Amino acid sequence: MTLIEDLKAIVGENAYRTDPDDLLPHVTEWRGVVHGQTPILLLPADTSEVVRIVRCCAAAGTAIVPQGGNTGMCAGAVPDESGTQVVLSLARMNAIRSVDRDNYSMIVEAGCILQNIQDAARKAGRHFPLSLGAEGSCQIGGNLSTNAGGINVIRYGTARSQLLGLEVVLADGTIVNSLRALRKDTAGYDLKQLFVGSEGTLGIITAAALKLYPDPGETRTMLVSLPSSGDAVKLLGLMRDSLGDKIEAFELVSDFVFSLVEKHVANTRLPFRQRSPWYVLTDVTPGSSTDALETTLQRAVDARVINDAIVAKNETESAAMWRLRHSITEGEKAEGKALKHDISVPLSAMQEFLLRGEALIESLAPGSQLVAFGHVGDGNLHYNVMLPHSFKDGEAVTAGIYTLATELGGSFSAEHGVGRLKSKYLPQYRTESEVALMKTLKKALDPANILNPGKVI
Repeated sequence: MTLIEDLKAIVGENAYRTDPDDLLPHVTEWRGVVHGQTPILLLPADTSEVVRIVRCCAAAGTAIVPQGGNTGMCAGAVPDESGTQVVLSLARMNAIRSVDRDNYSMIVEAGCILQNIQDAARKAGRHFPLSLGAEGSCQIGGNLSTNAGGINVIRYGTARSQLLGLEVVLADGTIVNSLRALRKDTAGYDLKQLFVGSEGTLGIITAAALKLYPDPGETRTMLVSLPSSGDAVKLLGLMRDSLGDKIEAFELVSDFVFSLVEKHVANTRLPFRQRSPWYVLTDVTPGSSTDALETTLQRAVDARVINDAIVAKNETESAAMWRLRHSITEGEKAEGKALKHDISVPLSAMQEFLLRGEALIESLAPGSQLVAFGHVGDGNLHYNVMLPHSFKDGEAVTAGIYTLATELGGSFSAEHGVGRLKSKYLPQYRTESEVALMKTLKKALDPANILNPGKVI
């Protein structure tokens, strides 16, 4: 039998795809920027089938590209153009194995849709805080593989912080099972964290033990208009002084970005009569009193940090505000292609980055349109740039933005990973010793380089 026939036999009938039309969504990055080829997409039903697939491919020296919901921004889950790499989708491995209400934990398979995990936690009277725009289609294995962030990092941390244990299949088919749902466990190296953010290059995540939290109840949503982007950092400082850790989310969005949403996404509208250059969308938990929030807003108005504020009166108004935020990617995509920059800087440097960044873009590519939004509460900005039609090469713009972020103590990749699109920047913006250690780990765990080759390093 050939390798392809062997792989078909492992997963069984109806659990593989070879037709080009069926394969197209799995070999194309969701924005349509990067395209690859594969002879077959495999849909294993359980970890034992993943093990057999990996061993079969290892024996043949064939590369494997693990894939979740394929919602990533850096082409980390699509094959290259060689047509030789096998795509392994975790979509069928979508069971919630257990929910331990008393231990505030749950064990889920890698193919679980993020929204389904949130719903299962809520049904048990608990809260799973990881939340991002693609939560209706992204999978937890991919979230962990890229160390996804989202809107609630300011309070709960990234995907890494939600993890208690992992089940991973290594490049030789060995299963590393550390699905212990423990908060404290200092027995040796913390192996599970090796695989978070590794984008499937060190092992294939098949299941995870996750942290749950008390249900925060209804949050209070507020949309605020600002005179300038730097006022967002001042507002966050005022809110933290009075509300402490009750801030669930704190999102900065430019007026231009919201205008794209209103233009391209039906039934969306900013609730302000007068436009402002920038806006902040924030959620606070009910533990903060109305008086504390109103006092904070009044202080912000007195200090001329904000122009206006609207507090949602009910869930419908809150959902409408958050729909504006979650539709940004859709609106941006409909407007046209943009250079994507997922950067982070210390909060203390955010205002300087925004001011210097605008000047930098204008000097490098006059007439460009800045598409800026992000989780400014944790220092992460999606600093995207739409170039003029006459401007063909955006490499200098991208390099300039990454250099500026690094100069200010930041990172060229905050929550989207490195994947295929950013791999060339890793040696430029990470130290030689850091990159060398990454290569050492890759060589030790995947000496034949069959796990997602060409990604990260």
